[in-house]
Order: sequence, then C-alpha cells, then structure tokens
Amino acid sequence: MTENFIGPENLQVTEPENLQAKYASIIEKDSKYVMQTYGRQPLVLSEGKGAVVRDIYGKEYIDCVAGIAVNNVGHCHPAVIRAIQAQTEKLLHVSNLYYTEIQAELAEALVSVTGMGRVFFCNSGAEAVEAAMKLARMASGKSAFVAAEHSFHGRTIGALSVTHKSIYRDPFMPPVSSETTFVPYSNADAVRQAISVNTAAVILEPIQGEGGVNIPNPEYLKEVREICDETGTFLIFDEVQTGFGRTGTWFCKDHFGVEPDIMSMAKAIGGGFPMGAIAARDGLSFERGQHASTFGGGPLACAAALASIEVIREEGLLKRSKDNGAYFMGKLKNMERGDVVEVRGKGLMIGVEINHPCSQFIDFAREYGVLVNCTSDSVLRLVPPLVITKDQIDTVVDVLEQA
Repeated sequence: MTENFIGPENLQVTEPENLQAKYASIIEKDSKYVMQTYGRQPLVLSEGKGAVVRDIYGKEYIDCVAGIAVNNVGHCHPAVIRAIQAQTEKLLHVSNLYYTEIQAELAEALVSVTGMGRVFFCNSGAEAVEAAMKLARMASGKSAFVAAEHSFHGRTIGALSVTHKSIYRDPFMPPVSSETTFVPYSNADAVRQAISVNTAAVILEPIQGEGGVNIPNPEYLKEVREICDETGTFLIFDEVQTGFGRTGTWFCKDHFGVEPDIMSMAKAIGGGFPMGAIAARDGLSFERGQHASTFGGGPLACAAALASIEVIREEGLLKRSKDNGAYFMGKLKNMERGDVVEVRGKGLMIGVEINHPCSQFIDFAREYGVLVNCTSDSVLRLVPPLVITKDQIDTVVDVLEQA
C-alpha cells in the first residue's frame, strides 16, 4: 500500500446522534416523496469546493463524477457564485419576449468558443438534442436519423429515438422517430450504407460517454463529415458531455478538425447551474415561432455560463485538462492490477475498462474518500472537475489500485 493511500481510519468522522437522525430523515423523505428513479448511493452531500465534496457528517471525498461531467470549473467556484449573486439582484426571469444584455453577451461568447454561427438556448442536454433534431428535420424536410450503437443522447421521447440501449428505450416504445438506424460506432462505411433519401441527419457523440468512454479512430469523424456532404445530410455532434474543456479542448470536435452542422451542449456550460444550448453553422437557424423555451437563456443561467467560460480561460483549464488527463491515464495504466482491459480517454474524460462488472469499485472507493462512476457495466468513468490536482489524482489512483 502506497504512502498516499488514504484508508478509512484517516477519514473517520464522529457521527453524533442528531446527524444520524438527520441522515435517516432525509432518506425517509426521499423514499416517501420522490419518485424512485435513481439508484442512489448511501451518501448525503452537503457542500463542495474545487474537486472535493463533503457529506453531512463532515467526511470529504475527491469527486471524480463532478455531477456527471458538469462541475468542470470545480464545485462552487467563487467567480460563478459572485456572478449568480450579482444577477439575483438585477433580474431572475423575464422570458424571451424581451432582450437581455447578458443573453446577447453569452451568445457572442458561445459563437466565439464553438466557431459556429448562431445559438439557441434551452435548459438541459436532452432539450438540446431535441432542438438539434427539430432543426435538422425542419431544415432538411426529411425525418429519419442515423445514430451509433451504444449512443446516449437523453431520456426525453425524441432523444430516446436516437439513444441505443434497450434499457432506456423499451419501456417507452414506440419512439417519436421510428426511422432511426443504429450503426456500429467508429465505422464510416456503416454510416454511408445507412443513409437514405429520407435521412435528415447523422447524430454522433465525438466520444461516447454513457456507452463506455469509447473513442473513435482518428479519421472516423472526418469521413462521416465527407459522407454527409456528399449525401446532403446534416451532421449533429452531441457535445453535452465532452464540451467546455472536458477533453482538453473547448469541444471534442477540435481534436479531430471536424465541424458539424449542429452541435448540442449542456452539462458544464453553466458551471453547475442547469442550462443547455445548440449551436448551428452559418445559414442554418430556426426562424420566428419555429422553436422556443420559456426559461432558455434566462439571466441567472447566462450569468453562470459567462463566468464559467471566463474561469476556463483565465485559469488555463483547457491545458490543465489535457496535461492532468495525460498524467491521470499514465498513473492508471501503471496500476498493479490484473483485471484492467484498457485505459482510454482524452483530457479528463477517462474510462478504465475492467474484465468484470465494476460496481464493486464504487463502494470501496467511497469508503476511502473517492467518488467514481461505473458505466456500461464494466467501465469506470472518471470525469473529475478540471481543477483536480496531481496530488488528488495520486490519491484516486492509489484507492482504485487497492479496490
């Protein structure tokens, strides 16, 4: 066991009876009043800072889940908090019947970092995918889609139409679009064969997240772009999970030098505040009345997003994600374990594939002060805040090596 390994004996926190009662009360209320749609861990979190969160007993955890790739600038970044606080004293909500300065400023910032033409604001990743699908259908006059096996694009009915796993789709069949063809990921020929005269768009994650942190071959996205150009088919990139520095660049598309026609984004856009958006290339846009969102681009969300973008720039988090991601993967590849099939990723979006179900890691790591996530049954998905330090990474690897 290495020197940096932190065992439970170093993390024990006194559990006074009043906190135990509080914990039990929270669990009871959740069980009674909340629809039980989540397989929650036995953990009540109360606060967080940077790459660390704390539960109600005061025990701290290095967070390698980050709200599922949301808290890229860290938990409760002071700049994001200040921006939200300042905005609450001005405007909370006015709807999109009126202009606001802060929404216009964020739109300009997003066009700058995406390299695209215009944006539409919504509230979540699934809504962004819905908007992207609507725009592709409206602009093309076609209705079908080509999507990848093992894809995940959201849980609303439209987004489920292009989400592959039957566990998500089957209880809600038939989907809105029954004309989706699923093809193997990272296989451009399969995309070509699947496109028909009625295909509105091909929708892809540049790196599949929920599917197991699957990375395509280097030429795949370029080849799909060429196929879409040849066939007059729109190309949608779902960058909900891969955006805002997660992979070491603003967006994962930048690694491959490929520009989509439409791109969905959410998760990290608001520094922890719920928000979503799509960006579309020049000449491709909804017109008045074709789409709308009451809360989309609200003042609070825009304030948080602007602050988050500025933090990423000022603190050099793109480079930090790239450098620390390489450091993290190097440490993981050197673990003395016989059950690791592969370590893969870009930046701080990392998957560790194990040759057996990896759920056992979750409880062990939590006990030792590390939060990790298991996806696709046998892949540990590590998506910590981009502000994670090398010392924290060392501790995470030490814990995983002992799991």
